[in-house]
Amino acid sequence: MQNTKKEGKYTYYEAGEGTPIIILHGLMGGLSNFDGVAKYFPTEGYKVVIPELPIYTQSILKTNVKAFARWVKDFITFKGFDRVILLGNSLGGHIALYHTKMYPEKMLGLIITGSSGLYESAMGDSYPRRGDYDYIKQKAQDVFYDPSVATKEIVDEVYAVANDRLKLIKTLTIAKSAIRHNMAKDLPKMHVPTCIIWGRNDNVTPPHVAEEFHELLPNSALYWIDKCGHAAMMEHPDEFNRLMHEWLKKLDTAHHLLTEE
Repeated sequence: MQNTKKEGKYTYYEAGEGTPIIILHGLMGGLSNFDGVAKYFPTEGYKVVIPELPIYTQSILKTNVKAFARWVKDFITFKGFDRVILLGNSLGGHIALYHTKMYPEKMLGLIITGSSGLYESAMGDSYPRRGDYDYIKQKAQDVFYDPSVATKEIVDEVYAVANDRLKLIKTLTIAKSAIRHNMAKDLPKMHVPTCIIWGRNDNVTPPHVAEEFHELLPNSALYWIDKCGHAAMMEHPDEFNRLMHEWLKKLDTAHHLLTEE
């Protein structure tokens, strides 16, 4: 992505001015997964910031959901933001949820899509441990409702990780950490306004996971996208933006009412 900055230990994309939306990508890919969001929201009065998460660069002891949540908090402080909206997909959603649990005072709102955090097999099964190119291609295609969304570029990226021993060890470490940091007990205590956008055909974190998030999170709204797999913001970017924006407008109204009282 253009506009990528490197400052200190952080590499991130930034565009627009206004309320900060910080986007946390998943294991399966980087900043470009959020192209649609990154193009749309800066024109609507938001500052979109997408940091590169240190998934493969931290020590193995810091390769876990909790350490990544702390890293996000440090990044928010580094950027000088008071409060932010966090948007996360898959592992990024799990990190966003854990950050919300630990630092609710930093949060204006939370948006999750295809998030891990409740469902055991979400991390382990979707990520090919190794194998030939065709197997990995099949696995990558399974993430989407429409297999053609899994471009050669995406498949190549996953293949490279699956064949890099150190990255593979870290990937499995993260998968175990995601299972260990199950959030079912925490969610009912988390009152940050939360928007849940889910693909109705998600095979990785199936629809019942979204329903469970919605049930357990006291201040949540659930939106569905049809003919859509695990990465809604990639597969249906316009619909994803529309739903997210609709929710943000409600959040904004609620926030104004609170501050006026």
